[in-house]
Amino acid sequence: MISTRPLLAVAVAGLAALAILFLNKREKLRDAVSPIAAVAMFAIVVSMAPTVLAGGTVELRLFEVLPGIDVALRADALGMVFATVSSLLWIVAAVYSIGYMRHLHEHAQTRFFACFATSLAAAVGGAFAANLFTLVIFYEVLSLVTYPLVYHHEDEEGWRGSRKYLVYLMGASKSVLLAALALTYHIAGSLDFVRGGLLTGANASATLLTVVYFCYLFGFAKAAVMPMHAWLPAAMVAPTPVSALLHAVAVVKMGVFCVLRVIFHVFGVSTVGELGLGAATAYLVSFTILMASVYALTRDDLKARLAYSTVSQLSYIVLGAVLLSPLAMVGGIIHIAAHAFSKITLFFCAGSIYCASGKRNISDMAGIGRRLPWTMGAFFVASLSMIGIPPTAGFVSKWYLAEGSVEAGQMAFLAVLLASSVLNAAYFLPVSYTAFFEAETKESRAPVREIPLVAIPLVATAILSVLMGIFPYYVPHPRGRSDPMIKPVVDFFGDAQYARLRRRLFYLVLVLIVAADFLVPRAHAEYLWERLPGWPAAYGFGSCVLLIFVSKFLGHRAGLMRREDYYD
Repeated sequence: MISTRPLLAVAVAGLAALAILFLNKREKLRDAVSPIAAVAMFAIVVSMAPTVLAGGTVELRLFEVLPGIDVALRADALGMVFATVSSLLWIVAAVYSIGYMRHLHEHAQTRFFACFATSLAAAVGGAFAANLFTLVIFYEVLSLVTYPLVYHHEDEEGWRGSRKYLVYLMGASKSVLLAALALTYHIAGSLDFVRGGLLTGANASATLLTVVYFCYLFGFAKAAVMPMHAWLPAAMVAPTPVSALLHAVAVVKMGVFCVLRVIFHVFGVSTVGELGLGAATAYLVSFTILMASVYALTRDDLKARLAYSTVSQLSYIVLGAVLLSPLAMVGGIIHIAAHAFSKITLFFCAGSIYCASGKRNISDMAGIGRRLPWTMGAFFVASLSMIGIPPTAGFVSKWYLAEGSVEAGQMAFLAVLLASSVLNAAYFLPVSYTAFFEAETKESRAPVREIPLVAIPLVATAILSVLMGIFPYYVPHPRGRSDPMIKPVVDFFGDAQYARLRRRLFYLVLVLIVAADFLVPRAHAEYLWERLPGWPAAYGFGSCVLLIFVSKFLGHRAGLMRREDYYD
Protein backbone atom coordinates (compact mmCIF):
# COMPACT_ATOMS: atom_id res chain seq x y z
CA MET A 1 0.00 0.00 0.00
CA ILE A 2 1.44 3.36 -1.05
CA SER A 3 0.89 6.13 1.49
CA THR A 4 2.57 9.26 2.83
CA ARG A 5 1.95 8.24 6.45
CA PRO A 6 5.47 6.88 7.13
CA LEU A 7 6.89 10.19 5.91
CA LEU A 8 4.29 12.13 7.88
CA ALA A 9 5.24 10.32 11.10
CA VAL A 10 8.85 11.40 10.63
CA ALA A 11 7.87 14.92 9.56
CA VAL A 12 5.75 15.53 12.67
CA ALA A 13 8.79 15.21 14.93
CA GLY A 14 10.97 17.24 12.56
CA LEU A 15 8.42 20.05 12.40
CA ALA A 16 8.12 19.91 16.19
CA ALA A 17 11.86 20.58 16.47
CA LEU A 18 11.52 23.64 14.21
CA ALA A 19 8.53 24.88 16.23
CA ILE A 20 10.51 24.51 19.45
CA LEU A 21 13.32 26.65 18.02
CA PHE A 22 10.82 29.23 16.80
CA LEU A 23 9.15 29.43 20.25
CA ASN A 24 12.42 29.89 22.09
CA LYS A 25 11.20 32.94 24.05
CA ARG A 26 7.75 31.54 24.88
CA GLU A 27 8.60 28.76 27.27
CA LYS A 28 5.13 27.39 28.01
CA LEU A 29 4.24 27.09 24.33
CA ARG A 30 7.67 25.64 23.56
CA ASP A 31 7.28 22.97 26.24
CA ALA A 32 3.81 22.05 24.99
CA VAL A 33 5.06 21.26 21.49
CA SER A 34 6.77 17.97 22.38
CA PRO A 35 3.79 16.21 24.05
CA ILE A 36 1.43 17.35 21.28
CA ALA A 37 3.81 16.16 18.55
CA ALA A 38 4.37 12.88 20.38
CA VAL A 39 0.64 12.16 20.50
CA ALA A 40 0.31 13.05 16.81
CA MET A 41 3.22 10.79 15.85
CA PHE A 42 1.82 7.90 17.88
CA ALA A 43 -1.60 8.32 16.24
CA ILE A 44 -0.06 8.25 12.76
CA VAL A 45 2.00 5.17 13.55
CA VAL A 46 -0.97 3.32 15.04
CA SER A 47 -3.11 4.22 12.02
CA MET A 48 -0.86 1.95 9.93
CA ALA A 49 -1.35 -1.02 12.27
CA PRO A 50 -4.48 -2.46 10.56
CA THR A 51 -2.65 -2.79 7.25
CA VAL A 52 0.41 -4.36 8.86
CA LEU A 53 -1.66 -6.69 11.06
CA ALA A 54 -3.36 -7.91 7.89
CA GLY A 55 0.07 -8.86 6.51
CA GLY A 56 0.59 -5.83 4.27
CA THR A 57 3.02 -2.93 4.23
CA VAL A 58 2.70 0.84 3.94
CA GLU A 59 5.44 2.32 1.78
CA LEU A 60 6.63 5.43 0.01
CA ARG A 61 9.61 5.74 -2.33
CA LEU A 62 10.99 9.28 -2.35
CA PHE A 63 13.83 9.41 -4.89
CA GLU A 64 16.61 7.32 -6.43
CA VAL A 65 20.26 8.09 -5.69
CA LEU A 66 21.88 5.39 -7.85
CA PRO A 67 20.53 2.29 -9.58
CA GLY A 68 19.48 -0.03 -6.75
CA ILE A 69 19.92 2.72 -4.14
CA ASP A 70 17.03 4.97 -3.25
CA VAL A 71 15.56 6.77 -0.27
CA ALA A 72 12.38 4.94 0.65
CA LEU A 73 10.16 4.29 3.65
CA ARG A 74 8.15 1.16 4.41
CA ALA A 75 6.14 0.24 7.49
CA ASP A 76 6.30 -3.51 8.04
CA ALA A 77 5.82 -5.69 11.11
CA LEU A 78 9.33 -5.41 12.52
CA GLY A 79 9.48 -1.67 11.92
CA MET A 80 6.05 -1.17 13.48
CA VAL A 81 7.23 -2.76 16.74
CA PHE A 82 10.11 -0.28 17.01
CA ALA A 83 8.10 2.73 15.80
CA THR A 84 5.14 2.04 18.09
CA VAL A 85 7.32 1.65 21.16
CA SER A 86 9.36 4.78 20.34
CA SER A 87 6.37 7.02 19.61
CA LEU A 88 4.43 5.80 22.65
CA LEU A 89 7.31 6.35 25.03
CA TRP A 90 8.01 9.78 23.55
CA ILE A 91 4.67 10.87 25.02
CA VAL A 92 5.65 10.02 28.60
CA ALA A 93 9.27 11.09 28.06
CA ALA A 94 8.10 14.52 26.85
CA VAL A 95 6.01 15.06 29.99
CA TYR A 96 8.81 13.78 32.21
CA SER A 97 11.39 16.02 30.53
CA ILE A 98 9.29 19.12 31.18
CA GLY A 99 9.06 18.34 34.89
CA TYR A 100 12.73 17.41 35.16
CA MET A 101 14.14 20.38 33.26
CA ARG A 102 11.90 22.90 35.00
CA HIS A 103 12.58 21.60 38.49
CA LEU A 104 16.35 21.69 38.05
CA HIS A 105 16.25 24.97 36.09
CA GLU A 106 18.45 23.45 33.40
CA HIS A 107 20.05 25.74 30.84
CA ALA A 108 19.69 25.45 27.03
CA GLN A 109 16.23 23.91 27.27
CA THR A 110 15.30 24.96 23.75
CA ARG A 111 18.29 23.11 22.31
CA PHE A 112 17.46 20.14 24.51
CA PHE A 113 13.83 19.80 23.39
CA ALA A 114 14.67 20.45 19.73
CA CYS A 115 17.37 17.76 19.66
CA PHE A 116 15.10 15.41 21.58
CA ALA A 117 12.35 15.78 18.97
CA THR A 118 14.80 15.37 16.08
CA SER A 119 16.17 12.20 17.63
CA LEU A 120 12.67 10.70 17.66
CA ALA A 121 12.24 11.68 14.01
CA ALA A 122 15.46 9.81 13.22
CA ALA A 123 14.42 6.78 15.26
CA VAL A 124 11.03 6.44 13.57
CA GLY A 125 12.64 7.12 10.19
CA GLY A 126 15.01 4.24 10.84
CA ALA A 127 12.11 2.01 11.87
CA PHE A 128 10.39 2.71 8.56
CA ALA A 129 13.53 2.55 6.37
CA ALA A 130 12.90 0.34 3.33
CA ASN A 131 16.58 -0.33 2.60
CA LEU A 132 20.04 -0.21 4.08
CA PHE A 133 20.88 3.17 2.56
CA THR A 134 17.89 4.90 4.16
CA LEU A 135 18.50 3.07 7.44
CA VAL A 136 22.12 4.23 7.65
CA ILE A 137 21.11 7.83 6.89
CA PHE A 138 18.72 7.91 9.84
CA TYR A 139 21.23 6.00 11.97
CA GLU A 140 23.85 8.70 11.41
CA VAL A 141 21.36 11.53 11.93
CA LEU A 142 20.46 10.00 15.28
CA SER A 143 24.14 9.95 16.30
CA LEU A 144 24.60 13.60 15.39
CA VAL A 145 21.47 15.01 17.04
CA THR A 146 21.99 13.11 20.30
CA TYR A 147 25.57 14.38 20.62
CA PRO A 148 24.46 17.83 21.94
CA LEU A 149 22.21 16.04 24.42
CA VAL A 150 25.13 14.06 25.83
CA TYR A 151 27.30 17.15 26.37
CA HIS A 152 24.32 19.19 27.60
CA HIS A 153 25.99 20.21 30.89
CA GLU A 154 29.04 21.50 28.99
CA ASP A 155 31.46 20.62 31.78
CA GLU A 156 34.66 18.59 31.58
CA GLU A 157 32.90 15.32 32.37
CA GLY A 158 30.29 16.06 29.72
CA TRP A 159 32.86 16.81 27.03
CA ARG A 160 34.81 13.67 27.89
CA GLY A 161 31.72 11.46 27.75
CA SER A 162 30.42 13.04 24.55
CA ARG A 163 33.78 12.61 22.80
CA LYS A 164 33.78 8.90 23.57
CA TYR A 165 30.14 8.73 22.45
CA LEU A 166 30.94 10.30 19.09
CA VAL A 167 34.20 8.40 18.51
CA TYR A 168 32.56 5.02 19.07
CA LEU A 169 29.41 5.70 17.07
CA MET A 170 30.78 7.78 14.21
CA GLY A 171 34.16 6.03 14.18
CA ALA A 172 32.57 2.61 13.87
CA SER A 173 30.34 3.88 11.08
CA LYS A 174 33.17 5.37 9.06
CA SER A 175 35.61 2.51 9.59
CA VAL A 176 33.47 -0.60 9.04
CA LEU A 177 29.82 0.25 8.42
CA LEU A 178 30.39 2.10 5.15
CA ALA A 179 32.68 -0.72 4.01
CA ALA A 180 29.94 -3.25 4.72
CA LEU A 181 27.45 -1.12 2.82
CA ALA A 182 29.73 -0.87 -0.22
CA LEU A 183 30.47 -4.60 -0.22
CA THR A 184 26.77 -5.44 0.03
CA TYR A 185 26.00 -3.24 -2.96
CA HIS A 186 28.90 -4.80 -4.89
CA ILE A 187 27.67 -8.35 -4.16
CA ALA A 188 23.92 -7.87 -4.60
CA GLY A 189 23.62 -4.76 -6.78
CA SER A 190 20.97 -3.43 -4.41
CA LEU A 191 20.51 -2.37 -0.79
CA ASP A 192 16.81 -3.21 -0.45
CA PHE A 193 15.53 -5.30 2.42
CA VAL A 194 14.33 -8.63 1.05
CA ARG A 195 12.26 -11.23 2.84
CA GLY A 196 14.52 -14.24 3.21
CA GLY A 197 17.67 -12.15 2.83
CA LEU A 198 19.16 -9.94 0.14
CA LEU A 199 22.40 -11.95 0.16
CA THR A 200 20.77 -15.38 0.20
CA GLY A 201 22.20 -17.30 -2.73
CA ALA A 202 24.65 -14.49 -3.51
CA ASN A 203 27.70 -15.30 -5.63
CA ALA A 204 30.25 -14.55 -2.93
CA SER A 205 32.68 -16.55 -0.82
CA ALA A 206 31.82 -17.56 2.72
CA THR A 207 34.82 -15.59 3.98
CA LEU A 208 33.65 -12.38 2.33
CA LEU A 209 30.11 -12.79 3.65
CA THR A 210 31.47 -13.45 7.15
CA VAL A 211 33.57 -10.29 7.03
CA VAL A 212 30.59 -8.25 5.85
CA TYR A 213 28.40 -9.69 8.60
CA PHE A 214 30.79 -8.76 11.41
CA CYS A 215 31.33 -5.34 9.88
CA TYR A 216 27.61 -4.78 10.31
CA LEU A 217 27.55 -6.25 13.83
CA PHE A 218 30.31 -3.98 15.12
CA GLY A 219 29.55 -1.09 12.76
CA PHE A 220 26.12 -0.69 14.33
CA ALA A 221 27.83 0.18 17.61
CA LYS A 222 24.59 1.42 19.15
CA ALA A 223 23.76 -2.26 19.76
CA ALA A 224 26.56 -2.13 22.38
CA VAL A 225 27.86 -5.65 21.75
CA MET A 226 31.22 -5.94 23.52
CA PRO A 227 33.75 -4.52 22.85
CA MET A 228 31.69 -1.70 21.25
CA HIS A 229 29.88 -0.90 24.49
CA ALA A 230 32.06 1.65 26.30
CA TRP A 231 30.25 4.68 24.83
CA LEU A 232 27.08 3.78 26.68
CA PRO A 233 28.26 4.13 30.32
CA ALA A 234 30.22 7.23 29.27
CA ALA A 235 27.02 8.85 28.00
CA MET A 236 25.54 8.77 31.52
CA VAL A 237 26.82 12.30 32.10
CA ALA A 238 23.75 13.53 30.20
CA PRO A 239 20.53 14.62 31.97
CA THR A 240 18.31 11.72 33.00
CA PRO A 241 15.69 12.24 30.24
CA VAL A 242 18.54 11.88 27.75
CA SER A 243 19.70 8.71 29.48
CA ALA A 244 16.17 7.35 29.17
CA LEU A 245 16.20 8.29 25.48
CA LEU A 246 19.58 6.64 24.95
CA HIS A 247 18.83 3.44 26.86
CA ALA A 248 15.16 2.76 26.33
CA VAL A 249 13.57 4.64 23.46
CA ALA A 250 15.72 5.57 20.50
CA VAL A 251 19.48 5.10 20.43
CA VAL A 252 20.19 1.58 21.68
CA LYS A 253 16.98 0.25 20.18
CA MET A 254 18.08 1.67 16.83
CA GLY A 255 21.29 -0.33 17.20
CA VAL A 256 19.67 -3.69 17.87
CA PHE A 257 16.96 -2.96 15.31
CA CYS A 258 19.65 -2.47 12.65
CA VAL A 259 21.27 -5.77 13.63
CA LEU A 260 17.90 -7.54 13.35
CA ARG A 261 17.36 -6.02 9.90
CA VAL A 262 20.76 -7.30 8.78
CA ILE A 263 20.09 -10.81 10.11
CA PHE A 264 16.54 -11.14 8.79
CA HIS A 265 16.48 -9.08 5.60
CA VAL A 266 20.08 -8.68 4.41
CA PHE A 267 21.67 -12.06 5.14
CA GLY A 268 18.58 -14.11 5.87
CA VAL A 269 18.15 -16.73 8.56
CA SER A 270 19.23 -19.58 6.27
CA THR A 271 22.49 -17.88 5.27
CA VAL A 272 23.34 -16.96 8.86
CA GLY A 273 22.81 -20.59 9.85
CA GLU A 274 24.75 -22.09 6.93
CA LEU A 275 27.79 -19.90 7.58
CA GLY A 276 27.78 -20.63 11.32
CA LEU A 277 27.38 -16.93 12.07
CA GLY A 278 24.46 -17.51 14.42
CA ALA A 279 26.46 -19.67 16.82
CA ALA A 280 29.46 -17.33 16.79
CA THR A 281 27.27 -14.31 17.50
CA ALA A 282 25.35 -16.17 20.20
CA TYR A 283 28.55 -16.87 22.14
CA LEU A 284 29.67 -13.26 21.73
CA VAL A 285 26.41 -11.76 22.98
CA SER A 286 26.24 -14.33 25.80
CA PHE A 287 29.62 -13.07 26.97
CA THR A 288 28.23 -9.53 26.78
CA ILE A 289 25.13 -10.50 28.77
CA LEU A 290 27.13 -11.99 31.63
CA MET A 291 30.08 -9.59 31.75
CA ALA A 292 27.91 -6.48 31.64
CA SER A 293 25.84 -7.90 34.50
CA VAL A 294 29.01 -8.44 36.53
CA TYR A 295 30.10 -4.86 35.81
CA ALA A 296 26.67 -3.64 36.94
CA LEU A 297 27.13 -5.42 40.27
CA THR A 298 30.23 -3.35 41.01
CA ARG A 299 28.68 0.09 40.38
CA ASP A 300 27.34 2.22 43.22
CA ASP A 301 26.21 5.04 40.94
CA LEU A 302 22.62 4.15 40.05
CA LYS A 303 22.76 5.43 36.47
CA ALA A 304 26.03 3.58 35.84
CA ARG A 305 24.46 0.38 37.13
CA LEU A 306 21.50 0.90 34.83
CA ALA A 307 23.87 1.62 31.93
CA TYR A 308 25.64 -1.72 32.24
CA SER A 309 22.28 -3.39 32.70
CA THR A 310 21.29 -1.95 29.32
CA VAL A 311 24.42 -3.37 27.69
CA SER A 312 23.42 -6.78 29.00
CA GLN A 313 19.73 -6.56 28.13
CA LEU A 314 20.33 -5.43 24.54
CA SER A 315 22.19 -8.63 23.83
CA TYR A 316 19.06 -10.60 24.79
CA ILE A 317 17.45 -9.19 21.64
CA VAL A 318 20.37 -10.14 19.42
CA LEU A 319 20.57 -13.57 21.05
CA GLY A 320 16.92 -14.18 20.22
CA ALA A 321 17.64 -13.51 16.55
CA VAL A 322 20.83 -15.54 16.19
CA LEU A 323 19.50 -18.66 17.91
CA LEU A 324 17.60 -19.09 14.61
CA SER A 325 14.61 -20.53 16.42
CA PRO A 326 11.18 -19.00 15.69
CA LEU A 327 10.29 -18.88 19.39
CA ALA A 328 13.61 -17.22 20.26
CA MET A 329 13.13 -14.69 17.46
CA VAL A 330 9.70 -13.80 18.81
CA GLY A 331 11.19 -13.48 22.30
CA GLY A 332 13.91 -11.15 21.06
CA ILE A 333 11.41 -8.91 19.29
CA ILE A 334 9.08 -8.84 22.31
CA HIS A 335 12.08 -7.86 24.43
CA ILE A 336 12.38 -4.64 22.43
CA ALA A 337 9.13 -3.48 24.04
CA ALA A 338 9.59 -5.24 27.39
CA HIS A 339 13.02 -3.73 27.95
CA ALA A 340 11.89 -0.30 26.75
CA PHE A 341 8.97 -0.06 29.19
CA SER A 342 10.99 -1.33 32.13
CA LYS A 343 14.28 0.46 31.51
CA ILE A 344 12.69 3.85 30.88
CA THR A 345 10.89 3.41 34.22
CA LEU A 346 14.18 2.72 35.98
CA PHE A 347 15.86 5.78 34.49
CA PHE A 348 12.84 7.93 35.26
CA CYS A 349 13.11 6.74 38.86
CA ALA A 350 16.82 7.59 38.98
CA GLY A 351 15.99 11.08 37.73
CA SER A 352 13.17 11.45 40.24
CA ILE A 353 15.53 10.57 43.08
CA TYR A 354 18.07 13.09 41.83
CA CYS A 355 15.45 15.83 41.40
CA ALA A 356 14.05 15.28 44.87
CA SER A 357 17.23 14.66 46.84
CA GLY A 358 20.28 15.24 44.64
CA LYS A 359 21.46 11.67 45.29
CA ARG A 360 23.15 9.51 42.66
CA ASN A 361 24.77 6.70 44.65
CA ILE A 362 22.78 3.73 45.88
CA SER A 363 24.62 3.73 49.20
CA ASP A 364 23.22 7.22 49.89
CA MET A 365 19.59 6.20 49.31
CA ALA A 366 18.92 4.53 52.67
CA GLY A 367 15.26 4.94 53.60
CA ILE A 368 14.42 7.13 50.63
CA GLY A 369 11.59 4.79 49.65
CA ARG A 370 9.56 6.03 52.61
CA ARG A 371 9.76 9.58 51.27
CA LEU A 372 9.42 8.68 47.57
CA PRO A 373 7.02 5.71 47.67
CA TRP A 374 5.68 6.11 44.12
CA THR A 375 9.17 6.40 42.67
CA MET A 376 10.66 3.46 44.52
CA GLY A 377 7.52 1.37 44.08
CA ALA A 378 7.77 1.86 40.32
CA PHE A 379 11.49 1.07 40.52
CA PHE A 380 10.72 -2.22 42.25
CA VAL A 381 8.13 -3.20 39.63
CA ALA A 382 10.50 -2.38 36.77
CA SER A 383 13.27 -4.30 38.53
CA LEU A 384 11.07 -7.39 38.64
CA SER A 385 10.52 -7.03 34.91
CA MET A 386 14.25 -6.81 34.26
CA ILE A 387 14.78 -9.94 36.36
CA GLY A 388 12.01 -11.72 34.49
CA ILE A 389 9.53 -12.39 37.28
CA PRO A 390 5.85 -12.78 36.36
CA PRO A 391 3.51 -11.12 35.77
CA THR A 392 5.73 -8.47 34.17
CA ALA A 393 6.79 -7.82 30.59
CA GLY A 394 10.30 -9.14 31.10
CA PHE A 395 8.98 -12.56 32.03
CA VAL A 396 7.16 -12.90 28.70
CA SER A 397 10.19 -12.14 26.54
CA LYS A 398 12.57 -14.22 28.65
CA TRP A 399 10.15 -17.13 28.59
CA TYR A 400 10.12 -17.14 24.80
CA LEU A 401 13.90 -16.82 24.72
CA ALA A 402 14.16 -19.78 27.09
CA GLU A 403 11.73 -21.84 25.00
CA GLY A 404 13.62 -20.84 21.88
CA SER A 405 16.89 -22.04 23.39
CA VAL A 406 15.31 -25.42 24.12
CA GLU A 407 13.72 -25.53 20.66
CA ALA A 408 17.12 -24.86 19.07
CA GLY A 409 18.76 -27.50 21.26
CA GLN A 410 21.08 -24.88 22.77
CA MET A 411 20.84 -25.56 26.50
CA ALA A 412 24.01 -23.58 27.16
CA PHE A 413 22.21 -20.37 26.22
CA LEU A 414 19.29 -21.32 28.46
CA ALA A 415 21.84 -21.47 31.28
CA VAL A 416 23.10 -18.02 30.26
CA LEU A 417 19.57 -16.61 30.45
CA LEU A 418 18.97 -18.10 33.88
CA ALA A 419 22.35 -16.98 35.22
CA SER A 420 21.73 -13.49 33.89
CA SER A 421 18.37 -13.31 35.64
CA VAL A 422 20.01 -14.24 38.94
CA LEU A 423 22.64 -11.53 38.37
CA ASN A 424 19.86 -9.06 37.55
CA ALA A 425 18.24 -9.87 40.87
CA ALA A 426 21.59 -9.43 42.62
CA TYR A 427 22.09 -5.87 41.39
CA PHE A 428 18.47 -4.63 41.25
CA LEU A 429 16.88 -5.94 44.45
CA PRO A 430 19.44 -4.39 46.84
CA VAL A 431 18.43 -0.95 45.52
CA SER A 432 14.84 -1.49 46.64
CA TYR A 433 16.02 -3.01 49.91
CA THR A 434 18.24 0.00 50.63
CA ALA A 435 15.43 2.41 49.81
CA PHE A 436 12.71 0.73 51.88
CA PHE A 437 14.38 -1.19 54.70
CA GLU A 438 17.68 0.45 55.63
CA ALA A 439 17.60 3.08 58.35
CA GLU A 440 17.72 6.68 57.22
CA THR A 441 20.86 8.68 57.87
CA LYS A 442 20.81 12.26 59.12
CA GLU A 443 21.53 13.49 55.60
CA SER A 444 18.65 11.50 54.11
CA ARG A 445 16.14 13.04 56.51
CA ALA A 446 16.16 16.32 54.62
CA PRO A 447 12.75 17.29 53.17
CA VAL A 448 12.10 15.19 50.06
CA ARG A 449 8.91 15.05 48.03
CA GLU A 450 7.62 13.58 44.78
CA ILE A 451 7.44 15.93 41.78
CA PRO A 452 4.12 15.34 39.96
CA LEU A 453 5.36 15.88 36.37
CA VAL A 454 8.22 13.50 37.12
CA ALA A 455 6.32 10.89 39.14
CA ILE A 456 3.28 10.48 36.87
CA PRO A 457 5.23 9.30 33.77
CA LEU A 458 7.26 6.75 35.73
CA VAL A 459 4.14 5.28 37.32
CA ALA A 460 2.54 5.09 33.86
CA THR A 461 5.48 3.19 32.36
CA ALA A 462 5.60 0.84 35.36
CA ILE A 463 1.93 0.06 34.76
CA LEU A 464 2.71 -0.61 31.09
CA SER A 465 5.35 -3.15 32.18
CA VAL A 466 2.76 -5.02 34.22
CA LEU A 467 -0.01 -4.81 31.61
CA MET A 468 2.28 -6.22 28.94
CA GLY A 469 3.13 -9.07 31.29
CA ILE A 470 -0.51 -9.92 31.95
CA PHE A 471 -1.85 -9.36 28.42
CA PRO A 472 1.09 -10.01 26.08
CA TYR A 473 -0.72 -11.64 23.21
CA TYR A 474 -3.49 -9.36 22.03
CA VAL A 475 -4.16 -5.88 20.71
CA PRO A 476 -7.56 -4.59 19.53
CA HIS A 477 -8.25 -5.55 15.93
CA PRO A 478 -10.09 -3.11 13.63
CA ARG A 479 -12.61 -5.78 12.64
CA GLY A 480 -13.75 -6.04 16.23
CA ARG A 481 -12.01 -9.27 17.19
CA SER A 482 -8.61 -9.92 18.74
CA ASP A 483 -5.57 -11.10 16.83
CA PRO A 484 -2.21 -12.01 18.35
CA MET A 485 -0.04 -8.95 18.64
CA ILE A 486 2.96 -10.59 17.06
CA LYS A 487 1.25 -12.60 14.30
CA PRO A 488 2.73 -10.48 11.48
CA VAL A 489 6.15 -10.75 13.05
CA VAL A 490 5.89 -14.52 13.06
CA ASP A 491 4.60 -14.44 9.48
CA PHE A 492 7.87 -12.80 8.45
CA PHE A 493 9.77 -15.91 9.44
CA GLY A 494 7.60 -18.20 7.36
CA ASP A 495 5.23 -21.03 8.18
CA ALA A 496 7.19 -22.80 10.93
CA GLN A 497 5.96 -25.62 13.17
CA TYR A 498 6.50 -24.47 16.74
CA ALA A 499 7.61 -26.84 19.45
CA ARG A 500 5.17 -27.44 22.29
CA LEU A 501 5.94 -26.17 25.74
CA ARG A 502 8.19 -28.63 27.50
CA ARG A 503 6.84 -29.50 30.92
CA ARG A 504 10.28 -29.88 32.44
CA LEU A 505 11.24 -26.34 31.38
CA PHE A 506 8.07 -24.96 32.98
CA TYR A 507 8.82 -26.59 36.34
CA LEU A 508 12.52 -25.74 36.11
CA VAL A 509 11.79 -22.04 35.70
CA LEU A 510 9.28 -22.06 38.57
CA VAL A 511 11.82 -23.71 40.87
CA LEU A 512 14.55 -21.25 39.85
CA ILE A 513 12.27 -18.25 40.40
CA VAL A 514 11.52 -19.38 43.94
CA ALA A 515 15.16 -20.35 44.57
CA ALA A 516 16.42 -16.99 43.34
CA ASP A 517 13.90 -15.21 45.53
CA PHE A 518 15.33 -17.06 48.53
CA LEU A 519 19.04 -16.90 47.72
CA VAL A 520 19.53 -13.38 46.38
CA PRO A 521 17.97 -11.51 49.32
CA ARG A 522 19.80 -13.79 51.77
CA ALA A 523 23.09 -12.81 50.17
CA HIS A 524 22.36 -9.10 49.86
CA ALA A 525 19.66 -8.24 52.36
CA GLU A 526 20.03 -10.11 55.64
CA TYR A 527 18.20 -7.37 57.50
CA LEU A 528 15.09 -7.91 55.39
CA TRP A 529 15.15 -11.62 56.06
CA GLU A 530 15.25 -11.06 59.81
CA ARG A 531 12.19 -8.80 59.66
CA LEU A 532 10.10 -10.47 56.92
CA PRO A 533 11.38 -14.03 56.44
CA GLY A 534 10.35 -15.73 53.24
CA TRP A 535 8.56 -12.79 51.58
CA PRO A 536 10.42 -13.08 48.25
CA ALA A 537 9.53 -16.75 47.87
CA ALA A 538 5.91 -16.00 48.70
CA TYR A 539 5.89 -13.31 46.04
CA GLY A 540 7.55 -15.54 43.46
CA PHE A 541 5.14 -18.41 44.05
CA GLY A 542 2.10 -16.15 44.17
CA SER A 543 3.03 -14.34 40.98
CA CYS A 544 3.47 -17.64 39.13
CA VAL A 545 0.04 -18.78 40.30
CA LEU A 546 -1.41 -15.45 39.14
CA LEU A 547 0.24 -15.82 35.73
CA ILE A 548 -1.15 -19.32 35.26
CA PHE A 549 -4.63 -18.20 36.34
CA VAL A 550 -4.65 -15.24 33.96
CA SER A 551 -3.32 -17.37 31.11
CA LYS A 552 -6.02 -19.98 31.71
CA PHE A 553 -8.63 -17.24 31.74
CA LEU A 554 -7.38 -16.03 28.35
CA GLY A 555 -7.45 -19.55 26.94
CA HIS A 556 -3.68 -20.04 26.93
CA ARG A 557 -1.25 -22.11 28.91
CA ALA A 558 1.55 -20.09 30.45
CA GLY A 559 4.28 -19.47 27.92
CA LEU A 560 2.55 -21.43 25.16
CA MET A 561 1.17 -19.91 21.97
CA ARG A 562 -0.49 -22.56 19.85
CA ARG A 563 -0.19 -22.74 16.10
CA GLU A 564 -3.86 -21.82 15.70
CA ASP A 565 -3.16 -18.59 17.58
CA TYR A 566 -1.10 -17.44 14.60
CA TYR A 567 -3.05 -18.81 11.67
CA ASP A 568 -6.76 -18.70 10.98
